[in-house]
Amino acid sequence: MTGPRTVREYCLDLLAAESVGGKLVPPDGLLDIAPGPAIRVDSPSRPPGLTIVAGRQARTPSILGMADPAQRRRILHAFASHELQAIEIFAWALLAFPDAPRSFREGCVGIIREEQAHLRLYMDRIEALGGHFGDEPVSGHFWRRVPSIRTPLEFVCTMGLTFENANLDFASEHAAAARLAGDEPTAAALDRVRRDEIRHVRFAWEHLLLWKEPEQTPWEAYRSNVSPPLGASRARGATFDADCRRAAGFDDEFVTRLASTAPERPGGATR
Repeated sequence: MTGPRTVREYCLDLLAAESVGGKLVPPDGLLDIAPGPAIRVDSPSRPPGLTIVAGRQARTPSILGMADPAQRRRILHAFASHELQAIEIFAWALLAFPDAPRSFREGCVGIIREEQAHLRLYMDRIEALGGHFGDEPVSGHFWRRVPSIRTPLEFVCTMGLTFENANLDFASEHAAAARLAGDEPTAAALDRVRRDEIRHVRFAWEHLLLWKEPEQTPWEAYRSNVSPPLGASRARGATFDADCRRAAGFDDEFVTRLASTAPERPGGATR
């Protein structure tokens, strides 16, 4: 009789899965025992149609495209790709950092479950708009940052305090655009993602406080543990929701400094 799977086994299976269903198996009933030596997976297995391509081959329409259902579907496809990468990369972190404290490991498992729910939401909206997840080329925007992540602190600064932090603004901006276009179900899905992202960003913030050097402020610790081209300019959108950051626990200095940083696109252009 087979017993419960371990976190290690689950993460290896998730990263090796060659179907979307395999990526969406929930992390239920896992035992985090004998995590073994660190494993740094270079890239995930993917189903046909979702193989990672160069960023220039996976262009996403601007937010103005939300007014057109066909372009909205493409934007949601890109968001779904981000959720798939997040699912995989939190599994990657559990393999890469087997000695991280229980709070980190349990938190990563919980975030995987919520990122899976987000992916399902976006897949449902893509299908409602006449598409299918896998119709568009997808980039490895998050995966490209993995080689530079050496510690759990660098991981939370990269994923939680940069990518997920920025999504607090992106989700809000795109929800407003969806409502303007009369698409309330898409707006509601984006609102759900934004609410969950506050918890994910709080998880990263709490671990930043746990692991930073005593003499550092959180802002100093963040800046010294995120690798260029990432940083504060990529941790926010064209708009800035200070209330969400306060809800995630940020102190006043962090909020003020982030608010005063000019936002940039991945290529370096101003948002």
